[in-house]
Amino acid sequence: MKRQVLLISFVILATLAFIGRLFYLQMTDNNYQLSPLSNSAVKVVQEIPERGYIYDRNNKLLVANQPSYNIKVIPRDVKSLDTLEFCSLLRIDKERFIKNMERAKRYSMRSSSVFLPQVSKEDYAALQEKMHKYEGFFIQKNTLREYPINSAANVLGYLSEVNQETIEEKPYYQLGDNIGLTGVERYYENELRGKKGVKRIQRNKHNKEIGPYKGGIYDTLAIPGKDLTLTLDIDLQKYGEQLMQNKRGGIIAIEPKTGEILALVSTPTYNPNLMIGRERSKNSPKLYGDKENKPMFDRALQATYAPGSPFKIVNGLIGLQEGVITPQTGFTCYHGFRYGGRAQEFMKCHCGIVGYPIRLEKGIAKSCNSYFSNTYKRIIENYPTAQEGMNAWSKHVQSFGLGNYLGYDLSVGQKGLVPNAAFYNKYYPLKNWKAVTTISNAIGQGEILTTPIQLANLTAIVANRGYYYTPHILKKINNRAIENPNFVEKKYTTVDAVHFDPVIQGMLETFETGTARASKIQGIEICGKTGTVENFIRVDGKKVSLEDHSILVAFAPKDNPKIAIAVYVENGGFGSNIAAPITSLMIEKYLTGEVKRSWMEERMYNTSLEEEYKKKIITEVEDEK
Repeated sequence: MKRQVLLISFVILATLAFIGRLFYLQMTDNNYQLSPLSNSAVKVVQEIPERGYIYDRNNKLLVANQPSYNIKVIPRDVKSLDTLEFCSLLRIDKERFIKNMERAKRYSMRSSSVFLPQVSKEDYAALQEKMHKYEGFFIQKNTLREYPINSAANVLGYLSEVNQETIEEKPYYQLGDNIGLTGVERYYENELRGKKGVKRIQRNKHNKEIGPYKGGIYDTLAIPGKDLTLTLDIDLQKYGEQLMQNKRGGIIAIEPKTGEILALVSTPTYNPNLMIGRERSKNSPKLYGDKENKPMFDRALQATYAPGSPFKIVNGLIGLQEGVITPQTGFTCYHGFRYGGRAQEFMKCHCGIVGYPIRLEKGIAKSCNSYFSNTYKRIIENYPTAQEGMNAWSKHVQSFGLGNYLGYDLSVGQKGLVPNAAFYNKYYPLKNWKAVTTISNAIGQGEILTTPIQLANLTAIVANRGYYYTPHILKKINNRAIENPNFVEKKYTTVDAVHFDPVIQGMLETFETGTARASKIQGIEICGKTGTVENFIRVDGKKVSLEDHSILVAFAPKDNPKIAIAVYVENGGFGSNIAAPITSLMIEKYLTGEVKRSWMEERMYNTSLEEEYKKKIITEVEDEK
C-alpha cells in the first residue's frame, strides 16, 4: 500500500514539475525563442557608420567622407538570374562574378557579405531601380575617404579591405569592411570607425520585405566615428613638401613645450586620393612597386641615418656632465685629429681654425672635428676600462631618446642604434678596443644610427634645457583635449640643465657667425647645428663614395622656443647648402606666417637632386652585373 502511495505521489510531482517547466519556457523564458538572427524570414542588414573626420591644429579639414555603395549578397538567397545582364549593370565580367560569388560562399551561405565594394554614386541610381530583380543581392550605403588637401599622405594613411585573418582576430569586421592600414587611420582606427548599426527586416513566405522585424525593437542605430584634431599645421606641412620636391629625405618640426608634431614631411610622397575607392587596387602596386623613389616609405620615421655633426651637441653635453670638459676647455686643431698607435690615422677637419685653442661654443659654431674627438676620447677614458666608459656614454645617449622607439602615436618607426660595450665586444672578442677604435662616434659618423624624428626630438630636448615630451600627432578627440599621460609627462636626460646654456650659445653662433650664417633670419635668434654625413655604398665589396647627406637641426627663438626642427636631405652635400636654407625658411614661415626671402625660396624650389639619385641607381645596376 505504501509503495503504491509513493509511486502515485512521485508521478504527480513529476507531472507537476514538467507542466511547470513548460509554462516557464513558453511564458517567461525567452532564451529558446527563435532569434531574429537565425530566423530565415528575417534579413539582417548592418549599417556602416560614417567614419570620423580629421582636422589640422587650425581646424582645416584634412580628411572627409563621400558617399559610396556596396553591393552585398546572401548566397543562400540567390536565385537564377541573367548573369550577363547583372554583370553589365555592375560593369564587371563573368569571371569576376564567379570569383566574387565563390568568395562570398566561403565566407557564409547564410550571412551577407560584400559582393562588389565601392560603387559610385553615379551608378547607384541605375542600380537601385533594378536590384529587385536579383534576389539575394542588395545595396548597402557606405562612405569613401576624401582628401580636400593634397598633402600629408604619410601622416594620414589610408584604408584597405580587411582580410580573413583580421576578420578571425577581430569579430567587429566582416568581409568587405574597411580598416585603417597606415598612418593616423591605422593608429586611431577604434576612434575613427564608430559603431555599426543593425536593422532586421521581416520577409513573407514569398521572400518579399514587409517591414521592420517586430516593429524595429531589435534595431540599433549606427554611431558615427569620432572626429580627430591633429597637432599638424597643414600649411607648414605643405610648405615643407614644396621645398623638398625633387629631393629625398624628411623634415620634422616639433613644438618643444608640448611635444606636438607640427610637420612630418617625407619625400618623395604621393597624392592621398590615389588610395581611395576601387582605384586603390590599381594604384597601390604602382606606388609600392616604385623601388627608386619609395613614396610609401616614410623616411621621417623609418629611415635610419648616421646623425653626423648634430650629434656633436650630445657629446658636448655628456662631456660637461662627466666633468671631462668645461665651456672654457680648449683643444688645438691642426686641420684634424690624429689618433692611433704607430700607424697613425687622421680625421680631417674643415673648421678653418688652425694652431690655437678652440673652446666649446666655437667648436659647435665651426663644427670642429678635432674638438669633439678629444671630448669623446676623454669621456670614454674617464673610466677604468673602455667597456665601462662606453656603457656610461651609451646610457647618456639613450636618455636623449636615441636607440629606441620614442613611443609616439604613429604607426611605423625604427629604433636606430646606440652601441654599447657588448656591441663592440662582438667585433673585438679580445676586448682590446679603445676609445680611438670607436672615435667616429665623436662626430656622429660611427655605428650610431638615428631617424629624422629622433633628431628633431633631440633638438627639442636642447630647446627645453634637458627634457622632452613624447612627440605625438593627436591633439583632440571630438574637440576635447586628449588625456594621455605618455604625452604630458616630462622625460629627463641624464645631463643637468645647467650644462645646456653654453651649448645653446654655440648653436646660436652657428647661425650668427658659423656654418649656417648664410641662412640667418633678421630679428629671429635661431640656434642650430649643421651636418654633412658621408655616404657610401658597396660595389664589388668596395666602398664607393656618393654625394654626402645634408643635415640641419635647429630651434627658435632662442628664448621661449616655439619650434624645433630637423631637416635631412639625402645626397644634399654640405649641411649649409640645402638643409640650412630649408630649415631657415620653415622657421620663418611658422613664426611669422610669411616668407620674405623669395630668392632663397625659389632656389630651394628649383634645386633638384634627381641627377644625383640616378648616379646611385646606375652604380647599383653596374654592381649587380
